[in-house]
Amino acid sequence: MKQEIEKIELLEDTADLYISGTLPSNRSQLKVLLDQQVLLEENPNLSDCRFSFMFACPKEGKKLMVYCIEKKKETLLYQTSLASLQRKRNRTRKCSYIKRNIQFLWREYHFFIPPKKLKEYASLFIKRIILNRSKEERFYQLFSIEDYNDWLRENPQSSSYQKFSYMPFISIIMPVYNVDAKYLKEAIESVMLQTYPNFELCIADDASTNQETIQLLKEMEKKYDKVHVVYRKKNGHISKASNSALKIARGEFIGLMDNDDILDKNALYEVVKALNKNKNLDLIYTDEDKIDPFGRRCDPHFKPDWSPDTLLSHNYICHFALLRTSLVKQIGNFRKGYEGAQDYDLMLRFTEQTQNIYHIPKILYHWRMIEGSTSMTTDNKSYASMSGIKALEDALKRRKIKASIANIATSYILKYEMKNNPKVSIIIPTKDKIGLVETCVNSIYQKTKYQNYEVIIIDNNSQEAHTMEGLRKLQEEHDNLKVMEYPEKFNYSKINNIGAKHAEGDYLLLLNNDVEVIDGEWLEIMLGYAMQERIGAVGAKLLFANGKIQHAGVVVGVGEEKIANHAYYLKDKFASALAGRLLVPYNYAAVTGACLMVDKKKYFEVNGLTEELEINYNDIDFCLKLLEKGYYNICLPQVELYHYESLSRGKSQSPEKAKELQYSTEYMKKKWKKILQNDPFYNPNLSKEMCFVLDKKEVEKNEKE
Repeated sequence: MKQEIEKIELLEDTADLYISGTLPSNRSQLKVLLDQQVLLEENPNLSDCRFSFMFACPKEGKKLMVYCIEKKKETLLYQTSLASLQRKRNRTRKCSYIKRNIQFLWREYHFFIPPKKLKEYASLFIKRIILNRSKEERFYQLFSIEDYNDWLRENPQSSSYQKFSYMPFISIIMPVYNVDAKYLKEAIESVMLQTYPNFELCIADDASTNQETIQLLKEMEKKYDKVHVVYRKKNGHISKASNSALKIARGEFIGLMDNDDILDKNALYEVVKALNKNKNLDLIYTDEDKIDPFGRRCDPHFKPDWSPDTLLSHNYICHFALLRTSLVKQIGNFRKGYEGAQDYDLMLRFTEQTQNIYHIPKILYHWRMIEGSTSMTTDNKSYASMSGIKALEDALKRRKIKASIANIATSYILKYEMKNNPKVSIIIPTKDKIGLVETCVNSIYQKTKYQNYEVIIIDNNSQEAHTMEGLRKLQEEHDNLKVMEYPEKFNYSKINNIGAKHAEGDYLLLLNNDVEVIDGEWLEIMLGYAMQERIGAVGAKLLFANGKIQHAGVVVGVGEEKIANHAYYLKDKFASALAGRLLVPYNYAAVTGACLMVDKKKYFEVNGLTEELEINYNDIDFCLKLLEKGYYNICLPQVELYHYESLSRGKSQSPEKAKELQYSTEYMKKKWKKILQNDPFYNPNLSKEMCFVLDKKEVEKNEKE
């Protein structure tokens, strides 16, 4: 067999080098050097001798050389310069951008572009093509203090004030204990500066020994009629102190606030604005950020809308939260013994009683990062983690759910226990590439601990003789594996629907043939989530061979076509991401069909995959259909598999594929217009161009000049 390099390129917007090709045998080694420095030395170990690698490449260097090592003999396969690859990447990027925009202008305007839009598009064209600005230069990073404060300056948070017909009385609850008088004063005055007038501040001092704290509280009582303080004689910790404050509260709603934080001046105005649109709301929560010891705002938490499984991972609601007082009292107020996670315990119990929950995507609360605060580090309140586990265990008992709990600081990962050992049908479409199929299937049988499953391989017009022989061999080796033929034109949706109809299992797992199992508990963990009544599609964290992320949930309405983007694509698998999204389970609008589990009843309840969508977006459409039915989709980062994406069918953009993509794009935009404009699990403050970054406001002064 002839060894060759089929493709070598620097990936767009990353420093990763992608290389694929064929080696003479599965014992051969691939070696890549840059200026004699070894970047890669691997044995692909694939039965058909094909390989595909993606790995980090230095930004600087000259000569890039690729060798095949066979029986200790090195053969040069490819030689180029890094500069040449960089130029090629830039040309590809520009050509792709121009092509997409020509298609867009034809599709949207047939080239009859309004003057205002023409000016806007021309400006963007200059930035991307003439000024050659990369994607990274067009976005602010969430966890850069400088970037975030620049974004705040460019996007001042404002409200258009209006009179309300409904003016509910609100009680802010603040437990206090030995807090620095300076921070306590700023916290109280931030409440007193509210633009909404109908409120009170109920403070419970938990027997503070710091006389400055006591003195300031008395001063605030005298200064402000709206400040009411109860002085506890004995320290009872935060739950008892909060209940003492709650006892003197007269409001229809209560708001929760710590004694050293800052409430935005429009916080109460915004929640009352929401209540005037819907008086039945029982819980309203907002976005939040932090104030570092130097007074700079940082670490914004741009939250999703109501996400029940995310709440089981951690208290993502937190501050600022407004709760209906009668419901708080109905569930027994704050509970002693849950100190450090008393708010989490309250939220778990509260949300079991109501679905009238609303999220305001504005940062209306600022945590103070000072020594001893949980916003600085959870280590300062290590008991908070144990209290959180206790609160979660109680919630599971109330809901009659059996699950074990693992924790990462104050975030949690559930592993649901099996009920009745249900059967899972793993459906794998394929065409040729028997090496990939064997890797996939062998990894399932060699590593999967859960045993009640079947594998259904659906062969779509394989041409290679050794593929047919390999499939026959797999079928002979495993009693619970069957091979079906699908001799028609490739249609991913139709193939999986046929597999689902022939499946014996109660649960379906759609799996690409270029996926490889890593951990033995993967199937059992995914099944545990799929068995929950509220959950629709269950996805996993999929990794490229180099450990970079291929999939960790899907955000809809984001990207070039504004249809869907994989969250944290090409990020490191060990990253934690915004609010631990890459560490603990999160609800997403969609997950990829490359590894998707669902209850078979729910699959057919939404009529399976839409067969009009032959290749593109059928998995996204399927997830949105589940969401429309009231099910929640979820991605499990604790379940990791390798995904050698596009090795099986490639990324070729033939006219037929381009036509299908255009049809699928139009189909999605027409059918799912509303949710594509506002993914409920993706905060609207975040960019619509790239996931989990902030857009830079376009400043064109210099360019106009």
